[in-house]
Amino acid sequence: MRALVNQLSENIHKRMKYVKILSECVKTVDIQRCIACGHCSAACPVGAVDHTLFPTEKIHRIDYSNMPSPEQVMDIWREALKEYETILHMPMSSGLSGSCNTARMLSQEDEFEGKVFVVDNGRISTPMHRSILDAVELIEKGYDAEQIKDILETSKNEMSIYIAVETLEHLKNGGRISGAAAAIGTALNIKPILSLNVGLLESYKKARGMKKAKKEMLEAIKKDMEIKFQEYYERGEIYLLAATSADEATTKEWIEEIQAFFPKMEVLCDNLTLGISCHVGEGGLGIGCSCKPKR
Repeated sequence: MRALVNQLSENIHKRMKYVKILSECVKTVDIQRCIACGHCSAACPVGAVDHTLFPTEKIHRIDYSNMPSPEQVMDIWREALKEYETILHMPMSSGLSGSCNTARMLSQEDEFEGKVFVVDNGRISTPMHRSILDAVELIEKGYDAEQIKDILETSKNEMSIYIAVETLEHLKNGGRISGAAAAIGTALNIKPILSLNVGLLESYKKARGMKKAKKEMLEAIKKDMEIKFQEYYERGEIYLLAATSADEATTKEWIEEIQAFFPKMEVLCDNLTLGISCHVGEGGLGIGCSCKPKR
């Protein structure tokens, strides 16, 4: 039995050496210093903090504050290819950042063609975290980089995300609502609920107060799992996700509410990344689900 376990471990190690996963560094708003200027998706003027999704030697994080230069990307690829045969590059959604399109263009260069595979499956924040975990599982099952790219992109629509906005300041500063609408909404305690669909942030509905907004999101994700993703839900092949730009106590309370509403499911939670937080601001709370990619 020990010999079999050792052999399996060695086989997994070999497969991990074959495919290298590259994922962008996750930057999150430093809430204590945020001035609600709306520019943090490009370069936060007062500082942002790294938020490590999960410590593992299997994933190499690409660290930068702005969109990386082509030279940066190619240098990282060249270094990785000294040790690995192929690269699975997983940038944030092309709907929210130009880094994905840059990477796809560079991957077609003769030097990298057939060696670097760029995944654009509309993920960011916690959905990206889940997607990386899916990729690791697929590598361990023996799939190669090109197959994994196809599997993840084919499954890109198998996800739902809802985010409740605590303050209207960032939506106003980003031009998504007018100053008058922000003032009226604040007076009426309106909390917009946004949906994230394959990397595009869109309006879903409005609620009076965060308590009502959270209830709306819980019911929405329950409906999506039971109807939209019924097949996955009945097979237990769906993951429950959460995201936050709120303080620790508020986040803890939100996760507990989700767990109480879905007592048989585990919750994977991360801080909202800059590409979302620049629109949501402080106090945002999100919930979502992601289906297990079809092989």
